[in-house]
Amino acid sequence: MTDLFDDASILRRTPVEALTVEQAAAELEALAREIAHHDELYHQKDQPEISDAEYDTLVRRNNAIEGRYPELRRADSPSLRVGSAPAAGFGKVRHALPMLSLGNAFAPEDAREFVARIRRFLGLAEDAAVEFVAEPKIDGLSCSLRYEDGRLVLAATRGDGAEGEDVTANVRTIRDVPHRLPAPYPAVLEVRGEVYMNRDDFLEMNRARADKGEPLFANPRNAAAGSLRQLDPKITAGRPLRFFGYALGELSEPIADTQSGVRRRLEGWGFQLNHPTECCRGADELLRHYERIGRERSALPFDIDGVVYKVDSLELQQRLGFVSRAPRWAIAHKFPAEKAQTRLKGITIQVGRTGALTPVAELEDITVGGVVVSRATLHNEDEIARKDVRVGDLVVVQRAGDVIPQIVGAVLEQRPEGTEPYRFPDHCPVCGSLAVREPDEAVRRCTGGLICAAQAKERLRHFVSRDAFDIEGLGEKIIEEFWDDELIRSPADIFTLQEREEAGTIRILGRPGWKEKSVQNLFAAIRQRRDGIELQRVIFALGIRHVGEVTAKSLARHYTTMENWIERMIEAGHAMPGEAWRDLHELNGVGPTTAATILAWFADPESAAKLDFYSGNDSLRLETVIASLGIKRLNVRAAQALAQRYGTLESWRATMTAAVAQAPGPAWLELVAVPDVGEVAAEEVASFFLEERNLTVVRDLAARLNVLPAEAPKAVSSPVAGKTVVFTGTLETMTRAEAKARAEALGAKVAGSVSAKTDYVVAGADAGSKAAKAQELGVTILTEQAWHELVGG
Repeated sequence: MTDLFDDASILRRTPVEALTVEQAAAELEALAREIAHHDELYHQKDQPEISDAEYDTLVRRNNAIEGRYPELRRADSPSLRVGSAPAAGFGKVRHALPMLSLGNAFAPEDAREFVARIRRFLGLAEDAAVEFVAEPKIDGLSCSLRYEDGRLVLAATRGDGAEGEDVTANVRTIRDVPHRLPAPYPAVLEVRGEVYMNRDDFLEMNRARADKGEPLFANPRNAAAGSLRQLDPKITAGRPLRFFGYALGELSEPIADTQSGVRRRLEGWGFQLNHPTECCRGADELLRHYERIGRERSALPFDIDGVVYKVDSLELQQRLGFVSRAPRWAIAHKFPAEKAQTRLKGITIQVGRTGALTPVAELEDITVGGVVVSRATLHNEDEIARKDVRVGDLVVVQRAGDVIPQIVGAVLEQRPEGTEPYRFPDHCPVCGSLAVREPDEAVRRCTGGLICAAQAKERLRHFVSRDAFDIEGLGEKIIEEFWDDELIRSPADIFTLQEREEAGTIRILGRPGWKEKSVQNLFAAIRQRRDGIELQRVIFALGIRHVGEVTAKSLARHYTTMENWIERMIEAGHAMPGEAWRDLHELNGVGPTTAATILAWFADPESAAKLDFYSGNDSLRLETVIASLGIKRLNVRAAQALAQRYGTLESWRATMTAAVAQAPGPAWLELVAVPDVGEVAAEEVASFFLEERNLTVVRDLAARLNVLPAEAPKAVSSPVAGKTVVFTGTLETMTRAEAKARAEALGAKVAGSVSAKTDYVVAGADAGSKAAKAQELGVTILTEQAWHELVGG
């Protein structure tokens, strides 16, 4: 089994409000990578490694950090992403309208807040009636069916929300799916729903597989997903798949005014609907229905993991729109995770590509929710200490539909005598190097770097992963095999396999599982990547910390070519700010603006004489001297902070002189300013290129690959795309939140204050000072009606 986690910095127990900006940025990067990993396992491979509850905890932690530090939200944030990239083996389908996932509620308060949030967004009174449809949340595989002139022409999985897999031939074998609709029907109709298996059908299928000696499916959801993704439709036809329709995609004309009306139309066309469903008015009725479904859950013929609440009015749905990856008008209220008890046999340590040491619990086999599990992550040493989990303990584990559970804690009253608290290793279990923990991290890391076989193998696994080079036939197991036999030790070695095989210096043909056809296929797949690969994939494949897919894409678009990127990153590495410069800019009470004026003052040759005047006069306090120098923007608080930090005039003078010389250069400032990069990722990238071994790897790759130039980003087409808009005053036809959401969806930037860079000020009643400033600066002022006319209603 492959590593559960690439980086153990997930799920720190440090309260969100106690995180520093640097800690928050680092954890958001780690969360983005970890959640993407589990998205791929769940949506593409149908082989989830963690429970729904554990996955939801990761997402909630990510959202909590973003809520406290919204400016740190990454472009590859899980809150902006749906599902995972489409799997290989099927044609790709671009969805006409994105297939988005839902936000989650876990407690009654979450559901009440969902209803209250809708009222606030729409500007409704607290007691205003809002009608909802409450439906069971089916645990299956999302699918979209496209009908043209009443005929089924296309079926696609959700994939990453924007692009899915063409599974038309397989979906045609599902009896619940109509091939032709009875009239009347719109010219274009996309019906979205869930492919699933009834529980009894699943058990009967598994019994038949057991009789034949075939491997069993873990649960109905995995069975349905695996069956739908068969390359041979005959296999799919032999599986008891079903389909519920519950939503719409692209439409050529409206078919109803309400969600409940949509359900009636779907039923009239022959689609099966998910029941029991109820129309509810307000949070109390929604929660009563949730409790009812929870009581009846085990009696339903199919698996569900919650209840979905949807605003019934389609007009209100349109007004509410979307936030990040989810609609504002719907939410999934999840059921609590199932729990069981088992014995903790041992704790093993895995080493990821960044050197992170992750503890993994080895459990006595236990069946939780119909699935046998034997391993669970313990996240990090703080998590083990907080829960006081010990080898030999009886532990409580929970899952909510997937394979590897979460350990809730130990059953202390049944703890065996003689158990000892677990001592986390301070050396790498693979290479023996020291494993250290930085003060601002919850993770302990191996310091062995590239000499650590575990890190090197994990970096190579990352290099060939789906979102990196994605070389068919060169998966994780093959990478490990080739590493152990010294066929591949660096990324560039991949692209010399064929010539070394042909020269006879290595031998792949004839190895277990390697026949002539499989060897030819591997070499063809490698040549395909060698002869043309996007720059963003190469950047992401290098596995630089804090550089996810979106950051890699931004770097590629900014620097355009491989050669230019390498050259500029080398320059940025040598243009990084020095310690004295950083120390001043990070000093509490000073800040970057005052720091810049201090260094400008020290860079002036005339300043030296002023300092000489005070030199040697020990009777004056340093803060008094600093305050008397006349440095712009330097107030009493800053003078006190400088005096406390540097102690003496000579120490301060020497440090500031050094800081002037250590100011960041243009290449560094350019890198930091690239969208989605920032200082944390920039420092990792620049430091990566300062390491000679890394630079050798990158240059070897550049010499062997045809790296395609990056494409320019596509602009949003609307009258306000790229414009800066300020809303002020009381709006009559929409709330401020609704106005902002609409403007941002059209590509505008919504600002909170008026400046010379503002393009439009939309003024409602009692506009006040912002409208006055706009008039003073000559900024275009629009009435609410004029704004609607500008953006098209």
